[in-house]
Amino acid sequence: MSNRKFRNDKRVHLGALKYVPHAVMKLLENIPYPWEQVREVPVLYHITGAITFVNQVPRVIEPVYHAQWSTMWLAMRREKRDRRHFKRMRFPPFDDEEPPLDYGDNVLDVEPLEAIQLDMDEEEDGAIIDWFYDPRPLVDSPAVNGPSYRYWSLSLPVMANLYRLGRTLLSDHTDINSSYLFDKNSFFTAKALNMAIPGGPKFEPLYRDMDTFDEDWNEFNDINKVIIRQQIRTEYKVAFPHLYNSLPRSVKISPYHAPKNVYVRTEDPNLPAFYFDAIINPISLRAAVSKNAPLVSHEDSVFGPNGAEDDDFELPEEVAPFLEDKEIENDLTADAIALWWAPSPYNRRSGHMRRAQDIPLVKNWYLEHCPPNQPVKVRVSYQKLLKCFVLNELKSKSEKAMTRKNLFRQLKSTKFFQTTNLDWVEAGLQVCRQGYNMLNLLIHRKVRLRVPHF
Repeated sequence: MSNRKFRNDKRVHLGALKYVPHAVMKLLENIPYPWEQVREVPVLYHITGAITFVNQVPRVIEPVYHAQWSTMWLAMRREKRDRRHFKRMRFPPFDDEEPPLDYGDNVLDVEPLEAIQLDMDEEEDGAIIDWFYDPRPLVDSPAVNGPSYRYWSLSLPVMANLYRLGRTLLSDHTDINSSYLFDKNSFFTAKALNMAIPGGPKFEPLYRDMDTFDEDWNEFNDINKVIIRQQIRTEYKVAFPHLYNSLPRSVKISPYHAPKNVYVRTEDPNLPAFYFDAIINPISLRAAVSKNAPLVSHEDSVFGPNGAEDDDFELPEEVAPFLEDKEIENDLTADAIALWWAPSPYNRRSGHMRRAQDIPLVKNWYLEHCPPNQPVKVRVSYQKLLKCFVLNELKSKSEKAMTRKNLFRQLKSTKFFQTTNLDWVEAGLQVCRQGYNMLNLLIHRKVRLRVPHF
């Protein structure tokens, strides 16, 4: 770039400097997944080579994407144990003055490593085995609206298979009462009261006058004041803020209780759809008999006493149960019941495509209590992630109606930008090289401006 023939291009390179963060963001947004060996991406590049953008928004089928990463969780644990593909990276990988690698010299002739994919069973995973690790799953099938890749609709066997693979990343709690005093409203209340729920995040005081509002009022000069001699637990103050706090402000009341979910998740696929689980206690009717009930029940008066040998009552031969000719279950009944109680994203069979980076994979982990006996660094990570979540929820606002402007469409309409398809690694090295050139030009320009002329 120091050659005189590039004098006019220098201004273009320096002008493109403000777009480098966007180019890096689009590059990372389209990073290949572990189950892909290589990825070709459409790029939009300046004719002088000043800037290269990856011109693609990665849209995915949410349950398929979640299940893919669930299989990666299992595969990566084996990979971490065996270390066949990756080694620990040392930072910084390059020296400050070292230029980025050249794709043609260093990467083009190197055979890419095999993709990390979980081995699937042809019988158990037959519904998804043919397309599960494809770059754009089901793009040529009726399950997707077409090449535009905007809507999806999956069948019950496919959803059941995806749900079985995706359970690795899902919570084990099926009852929402398990998150009592550990939900969003409780965190908002604890922050407003300057308290910390055990295991929850800690914040700076929302109101600085919490300790000075009642200086003139104390338990000795107020006859109506309730004096509580024992310490009140934090959970009580958060659960009932208007009862246990003197000046509650900006508090949110959470539901005290939700109807109990008694669904029992089955781990054994050989069990029937309807069975009596061992963890369910049988309910006896002995305690439910009212005091004014007759000595002989209505059933005993009609059918005779229980266990009586001289029971003459018999049903006529032509009496048959309702729906006798229908099967009580089929091969998909148990899967359908499991999907009925499944959490997001497995609780629906159709929907819109979503951007890959918008799909939460492990968010539900830190929204629950940290598992016991974890090291301090894990507990700190849980609290930091939870604190970030609470702050984001507090600051999030509804989106305003704005005119959408497509930067890449505007650039593409000019004569200075063209499009092509590149390997993702090549596009990434181009962006690194372009940023390196721009910063070098910027440094030289600043140095030249500072040197005094005599």
